[in-house]
Parts: sequence; C-alpha cells; structure tokens
Amino acid sequence: MSQFSLLYTRRFWPLFLTQFLGALNDNVFRFALVIFVTFHVSMQAGLPANMLVVLSGGIFILPFFLFSALAGQLADRYEKAWLIRRTKLLEIGVMCLGAIGFYLQNMPLLLLVLFLMGTQSAFFGPLKYGILPQHLTPPELTGGNALIQMATYIAILGGAAIGGVLAAASSENPLPTVAGVLGVALLGYWSACRVPPAPASDESLQVDWRLHRATWAVLREALAERSNRVLLFTISWFWFLGATFLSLVPGYGKALLNADEQAVTLLNAAFTVGIGAGSLACERLSRGRIEPALMLPAALGISICGAGVFLLGTPLAPEEPTTLTNFFQREAARAIFFTLVALGACGALYVVPLTAALQAAAAPDRRARIIGALNIFNALFMVASAVYTALLLQFGLSLSAIFLITAGLNLLVMLVAAHAEPAFWQRLRARLGAWAAETPGSPHR
Repeated sequence: MSQFSLLYTRRFWPLFLTQFLGALNDNVFRFALVIFVTFHVSMQAGLPANMLVVLSGGIFILPFFLFSALAGQLADRYEKAWLIRRTKLLEIGVMCLGAIGFYLQNMPLLLLVLFLMGTQSAFFGPLKYGILPQHLTPPELTGGNALIQMATYIAILGGAAIGGVLAAASSENPLPTVAGVLGVALLGYWSACRVPPAPASDESLQVDWRLHRATWAVLREALAERSNRVLLFTISWFWFLGATFLSLVPGYGKALLNADEQAVTLLNAAFTVGIGAGSLACERLSRGRIEPALMLPAALGISICGAGVFLLGTPLAPEEPTTLTNFFQREAARAIFFTLVALGACGALYVVPLTAALQAAAAPDRRARIIGALNIFNALFMVASAVYTALLLQFGLSLSAIFLITAGLNLLVMLVAAHAEPAFWQRLRARLGAWAAETPGSPHR
C-alpha cells in the first residue's frame, strides 16, 4: 500500500485531517495576532512591536516545557481517541476566548489565548504520534509520518498566509479572523470525532499531576536507553536547524534580492515545497521499512545546501525590489529558491525516518511519554536556536556566514550521532547495497 492510500482509510485520514487543521489554526491565529500586535497594539502597550512578537513566540512555546510530561502520561493512561476529542473541544473554547480578545482589542487576553493554544498543542503532540503505531502497521509507519510532516509544514505556510489575509480584512472589524479560527476549530472537532478508538497503553499508570516532578521523571525515563537518547537528540536537532534557517530566510532574501514581503513568503514556501517532496520520497527510499540510517546522507545534504547558501554570497541587492512578478527572472532568486527546496527535502529525509524509528523503538506502554519528552527537547532546541542566532548576529556575522557555521555544526552532529549509534552506519551500508542490487544493470543483480 502506498502512503497516499492511507488517506482513504478510516484509521488514518481523520487523524491526518485533525492534526492538519490544528496546525493550521495555530498558525492562522498566531500570524493574525502578530499583524494585530504590529499595527494596532504596540503603541497602546508602550512596547516595540518586535518585543511583543518575540514575547508571543515565547508564550506559545512555554506550555511545551510545562505540560508535555503530563500530556504523555495522560496519553498512555487513557484511550487516545477520546482524549483527542477533548483537546479539540478545548481548542473551540480557546478560540471563543480569542474572539472576545480580538473584539475588545485586549492584549493580555490575547496572550493568554496564545498560551492556551500552546497548551492544547502540547497535549495533542503525544496523542497524534502515540496513536500512529496503534493504527498503522510497521511498513506503513514511515509513510504515515511523512504525510503528517508534510501536512504540518503546509499548515504552517498556509496558516501564515491565511492569517495575514484575515488580519488585513479585520482591520476595522475582527469578524473575518474570528469566523476563520472558530470555523477551523469546529471542523477539527468534526474530524476528531471520526478517529477510531486506540486503547490505553498502560491503564495501571498513576498520573503525577505535579508538573516539575513529572517532567524530570519522564525525561529520566526517556534518556535511560542509549538508542532513545540518540533518537531524541537527532530529532530535536532537526528543529534547531529548521528554526535557525527559517529565521534567517527573510533577512537573507532582503539582503540578497531586495525581496518584498511576497517574495520572502515565496522563499519560505520553497522550504515547505522541499519538505513535502522529501516526505513523499521517504517511503520510496526506505522501501516501506523504518530506516533511521537515512539521516546520515540527509544530514550531509543539509550541510551541502547550507554551504551552498553561503557560496551564493550576499552581493548588493538590486535597486529594483524582487517581487513575485520578476522573481524567477533573476538568477540569484532562482538559485536561492531551489537551494531552499533541496534543504527542505533533505530535512524531511532526515527527520521522518527518525520519528518513525522512535515510535517503533519505544515500549508501547510508555510510547506517549517518550513523545512528551521529545516535545520538551524540541522546544528546548528551538529556544537554543533563537539564542544561538541572536549571539552570532551580535558578534557581527553575516546571515550567509551563519548558514555556513550551522552547516558545519550539522556535520559535527552527524558524526557524533553515527559514533553514538554504530547501527546507523551498518544499516546505511546495507541499504546502499540493497539499492545497488535493485538498480537495473547492476552487477549485484
């Protein structure tokens, strides 16, 4: 069965649609809030718009540190489809609060809504990744994760675009934004009601509601096994890379191309197109197997692409802005676009097999708690990315130099991971041999 065939099965499509709509709503609301903050609230609050935007990003990530451990416990303890429906009901309630916040133009209330949205997402993460191995067979797991990954990035890009459109339409009346986020939340609940049941993994589990103790316990449990440690670190490293590269793209596009807002959006779309293409290639390259060794050539590809961005340089931007109309007429624009497509494709080939491997390796009775620990590490690495990028910029490094340094760090991480998990090399050699044997005209055939 191809991965697209999963979209026609009851055991996959409701979950796929539910998580897509959830990610879409997160980004529609966040981007609408950023526009609202930038153009309407910053002067009232007495703070620079950039400060409020950074604050909103931190508020959204904070719940992943606070609640991921508890979310993992609950996902292991109770029936997952029931919990998914409860999280979607929470989303509807949160969007109702958001509607009130937009109508009142109340910034503290809107930031509370953003925190609650992050909380809802933190609880949904262990559910969606914990339920996949219960509904999919091992040969389907890589393809299912690839579709989830592809849909998530499409939702991020689409949510930013829709959020901007709704915010512009809501400059005088917030009804378009309110109707949009509430409509998506209701549709998400409708799809969640169609997710098939997934029995509790450990009904005897005693949920620890003390957040700090639960967090340390889940982290200790997740890090107890070497294979889990390697997978957790390498997956979280992907989120470090993604956060770093995506934060650099707008400024780099401006410096290299004199790109306007729409052209920068197109550059971000290039990364998403690459993620989609790489996700679709995962199942074909792994031949339906769970193959974490793909991370080695994928990581090498990420570093080559990062170095390629550096080699494109940062010449003086043209006086005439780069727009959607003239974008592909400019050689530098075409070069950076396709480099970012390749970067995204390598990123998908890197993270999708690793995620499937972590799901398969985790014991079924504590799989959701392992995913909860992963979410904590992902959030930590994204925060580290922001600090890392800010420090390099503070030292006066150019954006292209940061791409090169990050590409070098990625090579180092690849070597450390391969040393910590020698099975990566062994499986890669076996996979290369299998590909050679399957190639027409190969002497191995």
